[in-house]
Amino acid sequence: MNSQRNILLFAALALAWGTAFSAIEIGLGSLPPILFAAFRLDVATALFVILTAVLGLEWRPQTRADVISIATGGVLLVGAHYGLLFVGQLYVSSAVAAIVLSLTPIVTPPIALAVLPRERIRPPAAVGLVLGLLGVVVIAISGGSVGGQALGVGLLFGSALSIAVGSVVLERTRSTLSIIPLQTWAMGVGGLMLHGLSALHPGESVLAATFTSDVVAALAYLGVVSTAGGFLAYFILLERVGATELSLVNYTSPVIAAVFGWLLLGESITVATVAGFALIVFGFTLCKIDSLWKLVRPVVEDGTRRPVPADGFVVQKNPYVRSANRGNEGRSASPSRSSPGAD
Repeated sequence: MNSQRNILLFAALALAWGTAFSAIEIGLGSLPPILFAAFRLDVATALFVILTAVLGLEWRPQTRADVISIATGGVLLVGAHYGLLFVGQLYVSSAVAAIVLSLTPIVTPPIALAVLPRERIRPPAAVGLVLGLLGVVVIAISGGSVGGQALGVGLLFGSALSIAVGSVVLERTRSTLSIIPLQTWAMGVGGLMLHGLSALHPGESVLAATFTSDVVAALAYLGVVSTAGGFLAYFILLERVGATELSLVNYTSPVIAAVFGWLLLGESITVATVAGFALIVFGFTLCKIDSLWKLVRPVVEDGTRRPVPADGFVVQKNPYVRSANRGNEGRSASPSRSSPGAD
């Protein structure tokens, strides 16, 4: 992420996704969770429909793979993910919700191993998976009751699993649709799915919803900024920097969620929550150790390189200075000719 524009866009994405958890917390005070999630997708879908039309993108499914991709994205990546997220956040703080969802990149490799025959999981990734799951357990048991935080953490863990499974299934398909129309379809299908579940749920009713100014603002923020704007920034960065660098947003969003949860909602952060998050981050590092090393290796190597003199040259990483006497250019000032490679 060597461009200032990419860094700013990454920061904007982390802010949009990190603050979303506080907005969800605000809206859940007056709206049923599944219906609230459906409304969020309605707003985002409308914006993506407009974007697809403005860009003139092909939106009609052409192949069986297109239909499978739309169904997978709508049911798993959007519908199940947001439904479980909104219901789960009834029981936990915004910071805990963000931390548990950061487990997604850790649980994806074993699912890929089971579904994609060519995938392999290395020992560090296996250890990372165990540490990540341990971090979730630490956070869950700190709530003290199955009917409280542990239940919410379980629902949120299900949300992370739905994203992981959906991502792996999409790896096996070859959709002809570009990413924006595909995401538009997925949000539309997911929204319809959640509206249907909300209508069937005995505890949810549009008539019981209260649309205060705070709720409307939270819904608009989630639909416009966190969902439509967030996914658009995500797609742009995915093309520019790749999936590994972009996956780091999963570990900046919880920090932002914790800060805004404390500032706006008065939420507290427990030692167990911090410890659980540390285990998840460590687990992610082990799972992605090869990819992360590829990112930091150029920086490390640049920092260890010896500077080349202005009027010099390098032989086997040893810097040499040309003699000031033009008649003796072949003679070096340092080191001696007995150095390796100097002959």
